Amino acid sequence: MSKSDARILVVEDHAALRRGMAIALRDAWGHADEEGTGDAAVRRLADPHHEPYDVVVTDLRLPGADGLAVLEAARARDERTRVLLLTAFGSVDTAVRAMRAGAFDFLEKPLDLDQLDLRVGRALEHRRLLAEVSELRAERAGRRAVGSIVAESPAMRSVVELARRVAPKRSNVLLTGETGTGKELFAGLIHEASPRGSGPLVKVTCAALPETLLESELFGHERGAFTGADRRRIGRFEEASGGTLFLDEVGEMSPAIQAKLLRVLQDQEFHRVGGTQTLRTDARLVAATNANLEESVRRGAFREDLYFRLDVIRIHLPPLR
Repeated sequence: MSKSDARILVVEDHAALRRGMAIALRDAWGHADEEGTGDAAVRRLADPHHEPYDVVVTDLRLPGADGLAVLEAARARDERTRVLLLTAFGSVDTAVRAMRAGAFDFLEKPLDLDQLDLRVGRALEHRRLLAEVSELRAERAGRRAVGSIVAESPAMRSVVELARRVAPKRSNVLLTGETGTGKELFAGLIHEASPRGSGPLVKVTCAALPETLLESELFGHERGAFTGADRRRIGRFEEASGGTLFLDEVGEMSPAIQAKLLRVLQDQEFHRVGGTQTLRTDARLVAATNANLEESVRRGAFREDLYFRLDVIRIHLPPLR
């Protein structure tokens, strides 16, 4: 992995040691952020505005959340993140517990910066190999998925190839085209050909439900949230976490649901209907519409900010005729 690619986070409450480690790792690998408490590190790792880190170097004993909580937060965001734990209270039991929790390596203080650089280099190489395996699996799945779509015309073959190329990316996808052109089929192709292919593919047809039911369908509800809500219901965003959520006929959403969807796309957070707990999701969104969303934006029927969040990658399916 090159210097420009590496993203490292150093978590250490001792300011001089933290700065020394960060400077050494920047010199060796080009980028290293710093946090002085476990709570701050957990917040940073969970923040959707920050890209996942390749390597996290964290002390085991920290103010607030400890190093194992930092480890859990890093791997919850991206299980390929390699975590190195540091401790001045090293023991076999602690080391075993850390490794069982998913730590990549374990270093004792006082710290040797050359040894730190060596271990981080190994962690970055391991992270690179994991990424290559993931890409190869996605490519193989993509070839299988593409084989399920029969495309004779040059236009359709071009669309299939575009879907295969964008599948490994994390970006949202907007599928456009007339009714019956196979948008749901292409959503399945994109999911299967992505690194999320082993996760769930959850489908919702937005035009099939009235506003109140669609809100509950997407975000879930708590018991007693409305008449007839006799138990908690898990929403589609929760079900799709780690996989793909396909929203068909997204142009039919009401303004209120559009606003709630925008918040999820911005912050990866939401609340169940009738609930106060903030929930997070890691679902990739594939949306589809047979409507002209640009025209809907001009008429004020569809939010422009939501439109741009959905239209990150657009795939237009040509008419079958």
